[in-house]
Amino acid sequence: MSRPFDARVSFALAVLTAALLILLYPDYNFVWLAPIALTPLLISLAREPRPLRRFLLGYVAGLIYWFGVCYWIQFVLEVHGGLGRWGGWGTFLLFCVLKALHFGLFSLLAAILMRHWYAIPAIAALWTGIERTHADLGFTWLLLGNAGIDMPLPMRLAPIVGVYGLSFVFAMISVAAALVILRRPRKQLLWLTPLILLFALPALPAPESPAATATLVQPAVPEEYDWTPENTAQAENRLANLTYGAALASKPQLLIWPEVPGPFYWYVDPGLRQRAADLTHLTGAYFLMGTVAEDAGGPLNSAVLVNPQGQLVGRYDKMNLVPFGEFVPKIFWWVNRISQEAGDFVPGKHIVVFQMGSHKIGTFICYESAFSDFVRQFAARGANVLVNISNDGYFGHTHARAQHLELVRMRAAENARWLLRDTNDGITAIVDPAGRVTTSAPLYQATTLSGGYAYESRLTPYTKYGDWFPWCCLIAALLILIATQIPHYDRPARPGPSKSRAKREF
Repeated sequence: MSRPFDARVSFALAVLTAALLILLYPDYNFVWLAPIALTPLLISLAREPRPLRRFLLGYVAGLIYWFGVCYWIQFVLEVHGGLGRWGGWGTFLLFCVLKALHFGLFSLLAAILMRHWYAIPAIAALWTGIERTHADLGFTWLLLGNAGIDMPLPMRLAPIVGVYGLSFVFAMISVAAALVILRRPRKQLLWLTPLILLFALPALPAPESPAATATLVQPAVPEEYDWTPENTAQAENRLANLTYGAALASKPQLLIWPEVPGPFYWYVDPGLRQRAADLTHLTGAYFLMGTVAEDAGGPLNSAVLVNPQGQLVGRYDKMNLVPFGEFVPKIFWWVNRISQEAGDFVPGKHIVVFQMGSHKIGTFICYESAFSDFVRQFAARGANVLVNISNDGYFGHTHARAQHLELVRMRAAENARWLLRDTNDGITAIVDPAGRVTTSAPLYQATTLSGGYAYESRLTPYTKYGDWFPWCCLIAALLILIATQIPHYDRPARPGPSKSRAKREF
């Protein structure tokens, strides 16, 4: 067996993996590092015999990774959460401490699998399965596979098994690179041969020039503002005028206002309803907007669709709420919510697909774009086009805006749907069914974006079947780990030779 590394070398390799993972995502975008990002950590794990040290290697990598990718959470908590600098840093560090547990667990278990000839598929399955658990354990954001959004070949997997297919491929290659450096038998690399099948998969849709048009309004409403009835009416008038001017030039079929920090209450503000009716009458377009609704449980973050006759078509209530933004996890009881709405928001109960003439539209709100299995349900229920309304103003001038757009782009590709993304002050964009941004608006400006889109009806395998692949990966990895721990008992030994005979044989 190879001698263990010095502790300093081992932890340096773990830190290197964290750095490589951080560099994959906006605004660095060194995406070519994705296939080797996990390699340094895996090398250190292979040379480390102590289970606790293995866990700590991954845990340190996880701490640095979450700190480097989601550093903007501290800004949000300090500036908009009212915690101040030290309160923001303290809460954010606790967040990193908790999220790093996933990485520590991966390292603890991956080290066991590194010893075996099936390390490549087993560790890739373990990584992919653990990635899937983020969505169900409080917070999910960028996954390893998101780095492949601009890689045409691995992106062929997105409509089939989602972003997790790309994560699996990148993890496989990382393990293979580690095995080469560790001088393992070359035959163990044969697990990579199925990757040749990527060339046989259908290519992503080619760019097209669709006929339908949408106008997206980016109002740049300030996050911190003294909202009075007069200020609210002025803001609504300004948005209506901005919308009407753009609609006259583009003649859209759909008008969209984003999620905004202003108190826009569709159900209790007759002036807002009248402005919406006027817009639809004058333009002949459908109108989609973010609003605050209410039910017996409390306020709802919602989207409503109005038809060209000014009538309400339906409402969708956001189901996946933002931690700290719309509710406070109990473990962080001392933190203020970012939203100024009275009382915690309550989650919606049902996915709603709006009927828009002969077509259907699926609208998800802000952070819901991080949940791939959730978003695909809109398309599975008949949505021909997807819309994401968001208020990314809370991110400030951080990398979070571009990171958020990267998530949205993957959702478009997974479901082969046009995706219209309207934000308060950026990044507002139109994304085609291959995840390509066809047009976008400048950041931090009050402006509009008009562009083409199309209605799609084909259901991708991922749209139909969802996250079966990562769950199967997790189950397979756990079964393999259990199998490696089953003791192999020898058959009962036969009676040994006599002492004198044994001495002669020795």
